[in-house]
Amino acid sequence: MTSQLLPIVEIAELRRLEAEHAAEPLMERAGRAAADAARAMAGERGGPIVLLAGPGNNGGDAFVAARLLRDEYHDVVVVFAGDPQRLPADAANAHRLYVDAGGATATAPPRTRPALVVDGLFGIGLKRPAEAPYAALIEWANGRGAPILALDVPTGLDAELGFAHAPAIRADATATFIALKPGLLTGDGPDHCGSIAVHTLGIATGTTARGHRLDWSSLAATLPPVLGRRTFNVNKGSFGTLGILGGTEGMGGALILAGRAAMRAGAGKVWLGFLMADPPKLDTGMPELMLRHAGAVLDAQPDALVVGPGLGTSDAARSLLVKALALPVPVALDADALNLIARDAALRDAAQARTAPTLATPHPGEAARLLDIDTDGVQEDRMHAAREISQRLCAHVVLKGLGSVLAHPDGSWDINASGGPALASAGSGDVLSGLLGALLAQRIDASDALRIAVCLHGAAADALVARGCGPLGLTASELPDAARELLNAAARGASSASA
Repeated sequence: MTSQLLPIVEIAELRRLEAEHAAEPLMERAGRAAADAARAMAGERGGPIVLLAGPGNNGGDAFVAARLLRDEYHDVVVVFAGDPQRLPADAANAHRLYVDAGGATATAPPRTRPALVVDGLFGIGLKRPAEAPYAALIEWANGRGAPILALDVPTGLDAELGFAHAPAIRADATATFIALKPGLLTGDGPDHCGSIAVHTLGIATGTTARGHRLDWSSLAATLPPVLGRRTFNVNKGSFGTLGILGGTEGMGGALILAGRAAMRAGAGKVWLGFLMADPPKLDTGMPELMLRHAGAVLDAQPDALVVGPGLGTSDAARSLLVKALALPVPVALDADALNLIARDAALRDAAQARTAPTLATPHPGEAARLLDIDTDGVQEDRMHAAREISQRLCAHVVLKGLGSVLAHPDGSWDINASGGPALASAGSGDVLSGLLGALLAQRIDASDALRIAVCLHGAAADALVARGCGPLGLTASELPDAARELLNAAARGASSASA
């Protein structure tokens, strides 16, 4: 499934690739890609293209772009507050070629409004807040009202962690080089990068990358055949029975949201197991759901389980979780199931000892409890947090949030590109759990099920927003229908392509 997805490369691997291809004119290629992007963004606007060149190789990319733009008679202003004698070798050569071609530099930006600002201050190496005079240049760029193109990574954004050190460039577009970096896609990254274009500079990374960017159009082209329903001699048992456990007093809605999502995503049967003493007998909004006491669902041995929506943290909830972890079926852990595990070493050991697939869907607060750190610590290094939980629980994990990070026990990982603020509402996570459980019940591989569910969940929100149903006021209960539409549209597309 990952073959059609864009690779993401961590910084250490990126450094290795740069060293391996050091004999190639990478800076010239990067500068040419930057010039092409700048030309397209500047368009017919009046004013100069202002390039902010930093003291390293990111500045070298800006010098190459400036030289090429000048060759095409664009009005170019290069702001360079560094010392040419202290530039790295490739950047120094780019500076010399720019000056030899008649280019000049300024130490301060112009007073006139630019057509475009190109951020070539700092690239992937910046790990701390920018200092004078660069902090002032960042503030100037953000305050001019002109579009901003960032080269490789917006200055101030940690390319590995997705954490933005203030001040940080807020770009309208980012031209990133060689491959995507994790920090562009998660945490603060999406708010600072704008649209992202990858310029590989002639370096192939897809065959070795352990990380991938999840986007719905790519996943939709490679969905497992069971979701296409192209075999006709089937029955409801062919698509599995999912049990969803939770629904303590006052929290029954979480279980119902998860169950409705699971039915919309193709589970053959869905049993809702309520922990409350007197569970409802019928969901009038979806009478197809079978409502039972939680223990009865466990005794009936479904093909897959989701444990956690509205579960609570009582002794009864813990007992239920112990029994669920002992079953030899895929189990997705959400919400209070994770909170119980976070405070109970015996439950953590039981989760880690499982031989059937285990999946976990923590939000940053739940992740912090699982790792015994604060939420800020999770958000400052989302990649590490997701991987650490995956290793501790021997589970496929999604750390939810903007640019959800997926980590798998084999060391592979993904960052999701769908979704956005429309999902920041009550019950959204319960819908995700239901989608995930439905895919597991249909016997889809755990890693693929997690990728599909997370990306589909975000894509459903995106589709609703595109229709005008949000982002403000979009509710979780609206997501399952949109998800079903996307799955069926993907299936129709696959059928057309194979005809």
